[in-house]
Amino acid sequence: MPTAMQETNIENIPGFLFFDHVAISVKPGQMEAQVNAYRAMGFHEVHREDVLGSDQVREVLLQVGAGPNLIQLLEPLTPESPVAKQIESNGGRGGMAHVALRVADIQKAFDYLAANGFRIIDKAPRKGSRGTTVFFLHPKTTEAAALGYLIEVVQEGAHHA
Repeated sequence: MPTAMQETNIENIPGFLFFDHVAISVKPGQMEAQVNAYRAMGFHEVHREDVLGSDQVREVLLQVGAGPNLIQLLEPLTPESPVAKQIESNGGRGGMAHVALRVADIQKAFDYLAANGFRIIDKAPRKGSRGTTVFFLHPKTTEAAALGYLIEVVQEGAHHA
């Protein structure tokens, strides 16, 4: 008799590939000190960008070794930035902002998760930094399971594939 895992149609799974990055919020004015600390641990900077629009953050991506996993440092550019609000609600401390999972097909993942009761913050996949397409899952992830942290779903841009 097949198990539930064997019965799952692989075509319906949202296509998660691996952890893309762990995002860390950084208090205003602390970005370079944070970057230097990661450099001292052997990380190297692979991308830096001011992300405007609704995000309003300075982003620095750091990589250790040659693997695909990154640390994303996020420094708010304005008090209205969601990262600024997160730091404020965390007693003025920076810390983990979200975990990002890479997918092969963002629209397929979005449709699958929406159809399966996941609380999606964005109305549709949207432009992220470094040419990516992204959407976020709410910390109260499903009716039955609040995972308790923000999840970003990321598809690499064509120039990064």
